[in-house]
Amino acid sequence: MLTLAYNELRRRTGERDRSLREKVMSLEAAAALVPDGASVGIGGSTLSRTPMAMIWALIRAGRKELVCARSITSSEGELLLASGASRHVLTSWFSQGIVWGVSRIMRLYTEGNRARFEEWSHMAVGLRFRAGAMGVPFLPMRSMMGSDVVAQLPDTRQIDCPFTGEKLVLVPALNPEFALIHVQRCDAYGNAQIDGLPFMDLDLAMAANRVILTTERIVSNDQIRRAPDQTKIPFLTVDAVVEVPFGSAPHECYGLYEPLFKHLDAYAAQLRQNPEEGIAAYLERFFYGPKSWTEYLDLLGLEELLDASRRGKSIYDD
Repeated sequence: MLTLAYNELRRRTGERDRSLREKVMSLEAAAALVPDGASVGIGGSTLSRTPMAMIWALIRAGRKELVCARSITSSEGELLLASGASRHVLTSWFSQGIVWGVSRIMRLYTEGNRARFEEWSHMAVGLRFRAGAMGVPFLPMRSMMGSDVVAQLPDTRQIDCPFTGEKLVLVPALNPEFALIHVQRCDAYGNAQIDGLPFMDLDLAMAANRVILTTERIVSNDQIRRAPDQTKIPFLTVDAVVEVPFGSAPHECYGLYEPLFKHLDAYAAQLRQNPEEGIAAYLERFFYGPKSWTEYLDLLGLEELLDASRRGKSIYDD
């Protein structure tokens, strides 16, 4: 993910197929692109625009030892750890969500030395993706200097600024092999439009070697061209496009649906009783049990999906 020589990044970048071509495929085909042990950047933040359908497909495909990086990690990180898909999560915060508190699964796995939780500041994660997108090996910052976080991170360096003499921290570029990003809409070529906060997704798409987009709907290239200012991720960074309605559920997708709070409340309650058994039962029912994404949505329940959709679309009501 991690830190690569600039010339190596340039070589990998030059080898990519950046042609304007259709990239639509199934969830299963997209999951097959990601090998065991790959470094994976996850788009969105906390409960927002989580590429849950792609994570669902990777877990079902039996992926192992993925190194996952995300700005703020929520329940998707718990599922990646408990399924064995990942044993190393790099993030700035790991929680089921603000209302449910710090992740019990993260504590269970890290305190038992079963997984690595690599904690950076939120600014540091963002600047590491920004450096990766810029094609530079590092960026300077002041964040983390007033805490013990820097001392826990051997990949950082401190220098005296050559211009001012002030102390600065240098953070290395983050260049995942794959980026998983969920968007409201894109065309078949991968020109993606994002409503609401983009989080770190623009830099993530440019920093990653390959990008897998899941989208609520595929629209025509003509429609994309009618609002070019809304296109945040260009086709030339994208390798796969997968259309998956409710692709962030039970998390939210801005302007379309809010989180499925009843479902997430039940999930949190299940883990409070017994984290290990609770998440194993959840994975069995919602990930390994359904044979398709449609069956997964059926398990979430039509009533809750419609309620989440009503709440999500209400922001556009007069």
